[in-house]
Amino acid sequence: MAELLKLYSENPHPRTLDKVVKCLKAGGLVIYPTDTVYALGCDVKSTKAMERIARIKGVKLERAQFSFICHNLSHLSDYTAQIDSSTFKTLKRYFPGPYTFVLPSNKALPHPFKKRKTVGIRVPDHPIALELVRRLGNPIVSTSINDEDDIIEYTTDPELIYEKWQNLADIIIDNGFGGNIASTVIDLTQTPPKLIREGKGLADFL
Repeated sequence: MAELLKLYSENPHPRTLDKVVKCLKAGGLVIYPTDTVYALGCDVKSTKAMERIARIKGVKLERAQFSFICHNLSHLSDYTAQIDSSTFKTLKRYFPGPYTFVLPSNKALPHPFKKRKTVGIRVPDHPIALELVRRLGNPIVSTSINDEDDIIEYTTDPELIYEKWQNLADIIIDNGFGGNIASTVIDLTQTPPKLIREGKGLADFL
């Protein structure tokens, strides 16, 4: 059963952050807040953890549309091919923020994604998400936690999230009510960039 941990955006408790990071490094699944919606994530180095998320989402891991959550752009070269200056300027302008940018990948992607030619990169503008990645030392593989309700696509209440996910995740972070609009997804491998999903921040990008 998942542990529910309270973390405040303002001055989050270091020991609690370390506990979450320890869980991630051990192959655990964590539900955490972002600048858009609550997300389910794991350590990019744990294939077993990624397989768990894929099973929960009901997809094959090789086909799963996961995002790589980064602390800043310093991890870009770890998983992306060389990008031009225009693309880099776009990333610098809109990161951190509510965007997922699809970029050309390199051969260093985790084994299940070796055949992928692209990778989705996120640098969320949220102190807890960024601090978790910073302390972990590498990206978190992540996906939004959708609601099964036909009207409400994303659950915003941590208590309701806990009720649904307590037997699926290992730690659920309570950061108060979250958002209900996912990130805007834009493919930067095409010219001009292609809008894949309308979401938060779209008006600021156009």
